[in-house]
Amino acid sequence: MKHLIACLSLCASPAIAQDYIAFQSPSGNIHCVIWGGEYAGARCDMMELTPSFSKAPADCDLDWGASFAVDPLGDRGYLACVGDTVADPSGLLLDYDQEISIVGITCVSQKSGMTCTNALGHGFTIAKAKQTLF
Repeated sequence: MKHLIACLSLCASPAIAQDYIAFQSPSGNIHCVIWGGEYAGARCDMMELTPSFSKAPADCDLDWGASFAVDPLGDRGYLACVGDTVADPSGLLLDYDQEISIVGITCVSQKSGMTCTNALGHGFTIAKAKQTLF
């Protein structure tokens, strides 16, 4: 945890000052960002997965199924309809059993996957084998 705190203080202070931070799981399979501002939220993209969802989000003409998001005050996590990726190879490595919190959203990295939750207890848990929205 000391390494994470030191890196957050030294490596990412401009990102945190702007309420934006990119990070990834130790496996490199899950890449996430949390951002602030008017459209604050968190999003994680998976590089490889066995999809748990087979129906596209309503009115989605872009890619879906490998991107998951939650808003700070949203009532549940959701499948993101995207035309880009949040994967950033220079993003912070969030080791297993570590967490990061900004703008009322907390993401926890575990060997079993990544969980991002807002202050209301809503969000998502994603892993290569299964993805859950709550």
